[in-house]
Amino acid sequence: MNTSVAPVTPTPPWGASRLAPYPDVVRQPYAVVTIDPTTQLGVFRDRVGQVVEMGKHGTSSGTETSTTTNSDSKNDQGHDQDSNQD
Repeated sequence: MNTSVAPVTPTPPWGASRLAPYPDVVRQPYAVVTIDPTTQLGVFRDRVGQVVEMGKHGTSSGTETSTTTNSDSKNDQGHDQDSNQD
């Protein structure tokens, strides 16, 4: 009786075949980021200390209020949401 078992090649995870090498390294236009003490925002500076503009980003805010239509039961509870984006 032959009890040897054929070697099993492990199956890679399903996403491994989708991996690709990282792209070439690109030099960033800034060398250091500091925090402005007045505005508490990041300030990007290049290698000679000049401020580099990194583009604008929008801000958003939102509110959520709880609503209860039946104060003696938690089954009727819901909520409202709204948001603002600029």
